[in-house]
Amino acid sequence: MKDLVKVQEQNTVKATNATQDSQVINMWLYGRSPRTVKEYRRNALEFLSFVGAPLRCTTVETLQEYVNSLSGLGLPSIRAKLSAVKSLFSYAHRVGYVPFNVGAVVELPKEKDTLAERILPESDVIRMIALEQNKRNKAILVLLYAGGLRVSELVNITWNDVSYASESVYLTVYGKGNKTRYITLAQAQFAPIQGLYEGQGNDHIFRSQKGGALDQSQVNRIVKRSAKRAGIDKPVSPHWLRHAHASHSLDHNCPVHVLQSTLGHSSLTATSRYTHARPKEGSGSYLAI
Repeated sequence: MKDLVKVQEQNTVKATNATQDSQVINMWLYGRSPRTVKEYRRNALEFLSFVGAPLRCTTVETLQEYVNSLSGLGLPSIRAKLSAVKSLFSYAHRVGYVPFNVGAVVELPKEKDTLAERILPESDVIRMIALEQNKRNKAILVLLYAGGLRVSELVNITWNDVSYASESVYLTVYGKGNKTRYITLAQAQFAPIQGLYEGQGNDHIFRSQKGGALDQSQVNRIVKRSAKRAGIDKPVSPHWLRHAHASHSLDHNCPVHVLQSTLGHSSLTATSRYTHARPKEGSGSYLAI
């Protein structure tokens, strides 16, 4: 096996001088969000511990044994672990560290599409916002919904990311995969957020009591409390408001390509999950707030 690897390595163009798995893992994780780094590193190290051998010596049979070892876990956990392993092998092969991408032969188990179960009726979202009395918390609900933001995007927005036009407000959003996109909001939609401004452009819009950026877990608690107050007996999270934005804007005839731009999807495939779209600009302007 080792002799075969040596022969294959001689015929592989390398883009890295890495000699250890730990070096490749660090390169693979470079530039990712702290949350992704933590999760992917944990899954990669768990895999290597199971295999008990370097990435270069991992065979298809060994990888299949690892897949079988996950059978007692829930589907989301299995998909998360295998996604990390497949991504690692893909990267290691791309830079020439391993001769084969053995991860390519493993298919992720299909996951039941529960999106429809996580889309709130428009009346529920409006009620959540209307019943929230705390000024900051109401602004959080409005921006999650009207902007279709991920919670990680919401907590990182600063006042410097806001620009104004005569009838609209534009947000510069730094999203998933370090991609930048621009979101358009009506002045009325942005009014609750504008009410939080205290004079520093580089400040985060949503701040903790200690003055720094609000923690994502705190946003999650705010949303859950608002849902409970509105009589919604479901495990509502901030991402549910993003789903609601997508579904409700399409219900109000927003073009799917406009929604794609607002949500920051790299292709129409992801956006089309929300379908029943028809062809107008700025998906937030189609909402009832």
